[in-house]
Amino acid sequence: MHRILILDFGSQTTMLIARRIRELQVYCEIWPCTQSVEAMRHWQPSGIVLSGGPASVYDADAPPCPDVFGLGVPVLGICYGMQAMARQLGGAVAAGTTREFGHAQLRLTPEQSPFLHGIDADAPVWMSHGDHVTLLPPGFVALAHSRDGALAAMGHAEKHLYGVQFHPEVVHTRQGLQLLQGFVRSICACPPQWTMASFVQTAVAAIRAQVGAGHVLCALSGGVDSSVTAALLQRAIGPQLHCVFVDNGLLRQGEAADVERILGAGLGIELHTAKAGDRFLAALSGISEPEAKRKIIGGLFIDVFEAALVELGRPCAFLAQGTLYPDVIESHSFRGPSATIKSHHNVGGLPTRLRMQLVEPLRELFKDEVRVLGRELGLPASLVQRQPFPGPGLAVRVVGEVTPQRVKLLQSADAIVRQEIEGWAGHVDLWQYFAALLPVQSVGVMGDARTYESTCAVRAVTSTDGMTADWADIPRAVLARISGRIINEVRGINRVVYDISSKPPATIEWE
Repeated sequence: MHRILILDFGSQTTMLIARRIRELQVYCEIWPCTQSVEAMRHWQPSGIVLSGGPASVYDADAPPCPDVFGLGVPVLGICYGMQAMARQLGGAVAAGTTREFGHAQLRLTPEQSPFLHGIDADAPVWMSHGDHVTLLPPGFVALAHSRDGALAAMGHAEKHLYGVQFHPEVVHTRQGLQLLQGFVRSICACPPQWTMASFVQTAVAAIRAQVGAGHVLCALSGGVDSSVTAALLQRAIGPQLHCVFVDNGLLRQGEAADVERILGAGLGIELHTAKAGDRFLAALSGISEPEAKRKIIGGLFIDVFEAALVELGRPCAFLAQGTLYPDVIESHSFRGPSATIKSHHNVGGLPTRLRMQLVEPLRELFKDEVRVLGRELGLPASLVQRQPFPGPGLAVRVVGEVTPQRVKLLQSADAIVRQEIEGWAGHVDLWQYFAALLPVQSVGVMGDARTYESTCAVRAVTSTDGMTADWADIPRAVLARISGRIINEVRGINRVVYDISSKPPATIEWE
């Protein structure tokens, strides 16, 4: 079996490497960089990719690079992975006099290499590093530099060892997928064999093996992730599945009714709705810190599920969640030494008192892959194409303290944002668009009278996977209509701003 092994050194985009390789229909797995070389040899990969990471290779506590270079298979080092390769094989790495973060351009050397075959001489790439390879290892040649003169790619053709300082896995590297395809297909000789249909077969078998004859309580939020999770579970275990939708009072305007209509009729399942809005809002009273909000909401979700179990009158040994890999990697170190960005309400396990095991069949997938999976399972387009909505709901879009009044303000403003953007033909190219209510009040003038009211931020981004995103270039006329309607129709907001931050350095959500 042809397959690629990815060693994780803690990069926030390690799973993107896997997603790109799976996009090439080649099976791959992510292992921690601390895994033994013997285990890697036993797994028999067709090639190995060394991920990026936040550390410097010369730090005393830097993640170790296992000696994979003697396994006789091609190796590709990305960012930290390239530096680790260079240092371990006799080269040198040092802090650069300048750092490269964001867009950069390659300058290919005259050296011909099958690794960079077909890549433009001035291809735009995405950099994120402060260290540089200052001395090539013996036998390696420089394949490309950045415009600033830093080494951007190196290779040892005879041993099939290659390194790139940029990140081919992110969409900002325009020919990144082509470069990975060259490594996986040409250098590693892996044919396209892995598909979403094969994932369904594997996932269904894994669910049945985990659950057996037990019953599963599925937490439905109404979003794509939990809906696809429910559909996959329904295919795997049928009547052993019981779905609960929690109306936590933090949903978008009219969303609770939409969820009950779309999921109840669309999926053809019995849906139990737990109305707990007052309970969630009471628990969030006086809380402003984002992490505290998330933890309170996560704890309350568990409490509500406990009550739902009693109401359902069915013993469920398992709790299913639509957890995705971006949730996991942003919450804690999962496979390697990655930095924590923020916790997620559906990540981190269950309290022992619940005595339930987690079933998370989408835990290794990205949002776009989940949409493909949804279509594979036959879900309607209206459900599969719903835009992402955070598990904590509007609690992380009401920046600062969450109160019923502030939630209502945001629901009204957000409805206008969605209505106006969806009236623009270009909205089909957007990943996400919404409003956020800021803890900022400012002076305004309405009808010759002074106002001192809240500020609303409009956020719209383009992305393919949610791990990186660019702010969307919304037409001025659309933004003008949004601003005019919010200020005129939503009492309590007198200022509207547009968020022009990309991810990174910002996140898509405000909290």
